[in-house]
Amino acid sequence: MSFPWAKQYEPTNPLMKYLDEKLPLPRFVYNAVGAGYPVPRNLSYMWNFGVLAGFCLVLQIVTGVVLAMHYAANSAVAFDSVEHIMRNVNWGWAMRYAHANGASAFFVVIYLHIFRGLFYSSYKAPREMIWLIGVVIFLLMMATAFMGYVLPWGQMSFWGAKVITGLFGAIPLIGESLQVWLLGGYAPDNAALNRFFSLHFLLPFVIAGCVILHIWALHIPGSSNPTGVEVKSESDTLPFHPYYTAKDGFGLGVFLLIYCAFVFFMPNALGHPDNYIPANPLSTPAHIVPEWYFYPFYAILRAFTVDFILPAQLWGVLAMFASILVWFFLPWLDKSPVRSGHYRPLFRKFFWFGLIPTMAALFYLGGAPAAEPYVMLSQLFTAYYFLHFLVILPIISSIERPEPLPFSITEAVLKSDKKAVQGENASPAV
Repeated sequence: MSFPWAKQYEPTNPLMKYLDEKLPLPRFVYNAVGAGYPVPRNLSYMWNFGVLAGFCLVLQIVTGVVLAMHYAANSAVAFDSVEHIMRNVNWGWAMRYAHANGASAFFVVIYLHIFRGLFYSSYKAPREMIWLIGVVIFLLMMATAFMGYVLPWGQMSFWGAKVITGLFGAIPLIGESLQVWLLGGYAPDNAALNRFFSLHFLLPFVIAGCVILHIWALHIPGSSNPTGVEVKSESDTLPFHPYYTAKDGFGLGVFLLIYCAFVFFMPNALGHPDNYIPANPLSTPAHIVPEWYFYPFYAILRAFTVDFILPAQLWGVLAMFASILVWFFLPWLDKSPVRSGHYRPLFRKFFWFGLIPTMAALFYLGGAPAAEPYVMLSQLFTAYYFLHFLVILPIISSIERPEPLPFSITEAVLKSDKKAVQGENASPAV
């Protein structure tokens, strides 16, 4: 984003001058997160989640690299190597708990980031590419988290790998061959564990590359804001530093308090006790479930129980992937000219009383037993989930009458006169 009033980087230190001339890294940082990057002055704490997600990614990479130094990707000793890390490696327990709870923290932040984007329509032009890259990052996160869940080689890890990779067997013609190729055999064993470990180590760096593209795409149109009104003048913006670095710092402090409470006082609260039992291919757990952050998609997967043209299992697989892929099309499904949900009364009702309760229900149902009434409820909420994005959202965007938009960011913040609300002589809604 380039504004004529943005401060230009002018190094005074001789070393910084030399570095800026040969490798303009200081200029890049200054323009990316410093005083040279103006942002809307009305950003709330809902805009902290991007920084928190970046922190979580760095945390996962650092702790993951340390754990990889002591982990053995061999089905015969993988479980024991994790126990060795916990019991014998200096601060190994802290690294393991930080990594395991860091994955949960990462997904909490990302889910909040996504739903903030859905409410404020961050997927609308000119920010479509930011949203699309974000969905790719989420898919990569899910793949990375699944492979990481397998590595402890406990009961739930083993059977989770068997169930999830078994889904590929439902694909017509190539399913069985694809499943064997993924596992390196007919069941999860040493070959599968080695492959998952290699990819689990590699994919976070791929995610980091996508995050760089995500931030790059963000800096072209600039940040969105709670009003959805674009920047019109210098008074609408503030330098990112020190105003928002301080705000992000406070948000990070709150996040760390909650995160450390889990790591040090309830490190296993979000895990499954069966994963502290070594993998046993001859003993199936009574209730196989993935990690909690996969629950909504697992509920959608299990919602299909009847063969109709295609096998029910294949319908479940297609629906599970479609539930995320539908987000790719949001920039074109939602045609409303207004971005912020604060000014869209009908959209706001369906968001808070339709989509949010549906996702909460799917989170619960994904961890519930595969029995009635949970299966029937999964079917109902799955149907509403797809109806919301494919039917309700396009209809709302066509028939809704938005509330008056603020004339500008500055006047919306200061509420200094009547022009703060769009009136007769104000420009049309953006």
